[in-house]
Amino acid sequence: MILVDRALQAREAAGRPVRVGMIGAGFMGRGVANQIINSVPGMRLVAVSNRTLANARRAYTEAGVDHLREVTTQAALEDAIRAGQAAVTEDALLLCRAEGIDCLIDVTGDVEFGAQVTVEAIENGRHMVTMNAELDATVGPLLKVMAERAGVIFTAADGDQPGVQMNLYRFVRSIGLTPLLCGNIKGLQDPYRTPTTQQAFAERWGQNPYMVTSFADGTKISFEQAIVANGTGMRVAQRGMRGLDFQGHVDDLKALYDVDELRAHGGVVDYVVGARPGPGVFVYATHDDPKQRHYLNLYKLGEGPLYSFYTPYHLCHFEVPLSAARVVLFGDAVLQAIGGPVVEVVTTAKRDLKAGEVIDGLGGYMTYGQCENADVTAAQRLLPMGLAEGARLRRDLPRDRVLTYDDVTLPAGRLSVRLRAEQDRMFAPASALSSP
Repeated sequence: MILVDRALQAREAAGRPVRVGMIGAGFMGRGVANQIINSVPGMRLVAVSNRTLANARRAYTEAGVDHLREVTTQAALEDAIRAGQAAVTEDALLLCRAEGIDCLIDVTGDVEFGAQVTVEAIENGRHMVTMNAELDATVGPLLKVMAERAGVIFTAADGDQPGVQMNLYRFVRSIGLTPLLCGNIKGLQDPYRTPTTQQAFAERWGQNPYMVTSFADGTKISFEQAIVANGTGMRVAQRGMRGLDFQGHVDDLKALYDVDELRAHGGVVDYVVGARPGPGVFVYATHDDPKQRHYLNLYKLGEGPLYSFYTPYHLCHFEVPLSAARVVLFGDAVLQAIGGPVVEVVTTAKRDLKAGEVIDGLGGYMTYGQCENADVTAAQRLLPMGLAEGARLRRDLPRDRVLTYDDVTLPAGRLSVRLRAEQDRMFAPASALSSP
């Protein structure tokens, strides 16, 4: 932020704003639009795409922009951008191909659609900031490689908990400590919540009940912690993470973790329910230098061996535009995979499932997601949660059973399925590649 704000001010003064296109105009997308339009000098939201055009218009009008141009062709979109007129369209691929856009923001949360627009953006040389943790946790390592080869950046966003954790992780490393745990603070965790149980909360805040359910049932936090793991090399201590219930401050929670165990895992991602300050994030770290440990104690961080750092909030849509600025102005990715998958999100039965049933969407009535280490996922052929929607069950399965590829028939023709297969081949162990 210290660099980004002045860099954006300079772009504003020079009349060369960062040109952003947004794909998805739901609850969070409208917040992002309002933030860019009214609070980020040096940046312009030049186009919004949504499958329902009225929602794309709403993203602008709620932010005070009434003069819009509806476009259906590439030429019309480019003309609108050159004329400085905000454009709306139902065709997201137009934004992915637009030369007048510096960076795209994916605010869809849909794995298959997110895969389509992200691949199209990369192939057309567009940077992509994604709020789609579901996509990132499923095929993010491959998309990062594809983006690098194309000379662009694919990254998660500031503001969402994964980006806030990564910023804190980078800070802690930059001052010489070794992070051993990246944590997320939750207020509720119940894997059996459904859109029915979450309907009232969703209506109160104007949100989608399926999305709200994915927060409550643990699916969303699993996707979020998986991409933190993939960006840091950390693992999970157990399937589903420990997920302690702790009503105190995260500074005191560190006493419940064993340093040697954290080191043995190479660092751990986790979450806690009920701790303060919620809803924030935290990083636990060590320092090997006794001189520096003396200073840390003087600065009221305690005697160690674990030192607690935390951010007491995550301001999702407020911070997302800064991610686009970091990418365009500094080539700085907020959070992306450092290699192959380290942690995956696996599909788990929310209720007894019957052969022939078709799995509903994320945050639905049938499944929830849990984190698992990628080597276990590969060895047991566990079904990635990001591929589960629309899969048809081949057999009956009891509640809480983790599904495998052999339990389902995946929908034909899906790009996300093809990308996942390519990712599995790209990052397969050498032993697997050489086996008959």
